[in-house]
Amino acid sequence: MRLLFIKLRHIGDALILTPTLTAVRAAYPTAEIWVVVRRGSEGILAGCTAIDQIRTTAPPERSGRGWRDFTRGLALVRELRERRFDWAFELSDGDRGRLLARLSGARQTAATSVNVPMNTLARWAIRRFDTHDWTPGHRVEKDHHTVSAFLPLGGEVPPMTFDPARRLPWGPGSSLTQFAVLHPGTRWRRKRWPAEGWISVGRALAGRGLQVVVSSGPDPEERAGAAALVAAIGNGTLSTDGQAGWTQLGWLLGRARLFVGVDTAAMHLAAACGCPVVGIFGPSVVSQWRPWRVPHQVITPPEGTTAENDPEGIRRVRATDVLEACSRLLDSPR
Repeated sequence: MRLLFIKLRHIGDALILTPTLTAVRAAYPTAEIWVVVRRGSEGILAGCTAIDQIRTTAPPERSGRGWRDFTRGLALVRELRERRFDWAFELSDGDRGRLLARLSGARQTAATSVNVPMNTLARWAIRRFDTHDWTPGHRVEKDHHTVSAFLPLGGEVPPMTFDPARRLPWGPGSSLTQFAVLHPGTRWRRKRWPAEGWISVGRALAGRGLQVVVSSGPDPEERAGAAALVAAIGNGTLSTDGQAGWTQLGWLLGRARLFVGVDTAAMHLAAACGCPVVGIFGPSVVSQWRPWRVPHQVITPPEGTTAENDPEGIRRVRATDVLEACSRLLDSPR
């Protein structure tokens, strides 16, 4: 059986797909599993052993697309059609993914019909719709149910996956033993927590005897912010300075005592690596995006604010609440 899974969203969304892929591999061990994600999202899937082949499409930002993406897209469609997939599951809930599912030539195409636009393209491209109301649950459960509605998957939904054997050491962290990872960076401004909060948390963790590693992506603004935090926290704090890829960050998170970060791909990677997570949430639907199947604490703005609808809500998250959550996880047996 040949199966195609399409998730044309952001990096964290690609990782959220891995529990479903793990379940599919367990239920259908001889299946050929292909995944298509946006270019730039494929790296975080390096730790998922259930995948046979990964292909990419143009990035989500229009500024990142070029004329070559059109010819690459045609080549991708041709390659997918040659595989003659039995099923194509469209899990990104968008027109581009639906079109690709139809153009793949798969015998059956499937997607959810709940809380997504149901236009003419959707009805033309998708033959089978899952009508289960996934919105009260987690996005992991939504993907899993969309697939299991047509391909029975036994047992409970697995954790997210980043296989330890596929993690690569981050050289500057080779001597780290007792440490915590902070990840303040995100391209979404509405998810950014003020620097003074991060400094308070970093200093408090250092006061508990933990070395602090500030995780940073390669964006120049993010790297500069991480460097400023390193200087302010002191106590031997390190920054990955945009030099640690997903396999190296996974290695760090697999050894860390704690991860503290905003709702972003790094938070989901921490969950995939089994690292206890303190998630700082602003305008996100916590039930859908919380850390999956890992010890965690989610901190939102104080009662009386509307975190999901207020773009400034995350600025009202209190450092004292975050520190208390850190203590609860650090003091719990692991």
